[in-house]
Amino acid sequence: MAVFGTRPEAIKMCPLVKELKTRKNKKKQDKTISTLVCITGQHREMLDQVLTAFEVVPDYDLSIMKAKQTLFKITINILALIKAVFEELRPDVLLVHGDTSTTFTTALSCFSYKSL
Repeated sequence: MAVFGTRPEAIKMCPLVKELKTRKNKKKQDKTISTLVCITGQHREMLDQVLTAFEVVPDYDLSIMKAKQTLFKITINILALIKAVFEELRPDVLLVHGDTSTTFTTALSCFSYKSL
């Protein structure tokens, strides 16, 4: 599962997502690796431009952005919303990249989720 929320993260992660979607599972050659994308939706307009350019359609969109939102509130929203995604998907591997609230909070959530 790849998680990102901003344009710079999407620019780096979309090529990786597209490549992973072409790969086969080494244990079963007839089955592709299940690669899912979850976006948090930070800086929505800029993020959507990149997703369109790379033709990547998110499987999950947390849509966290609200007017006059602080970094504290962004972190709380991601923590609250990503939990349900982890519980539903139970990903084996999580890919995040960057230095944003999305990356920090998702990595923290994944650590906590895997510790349960």
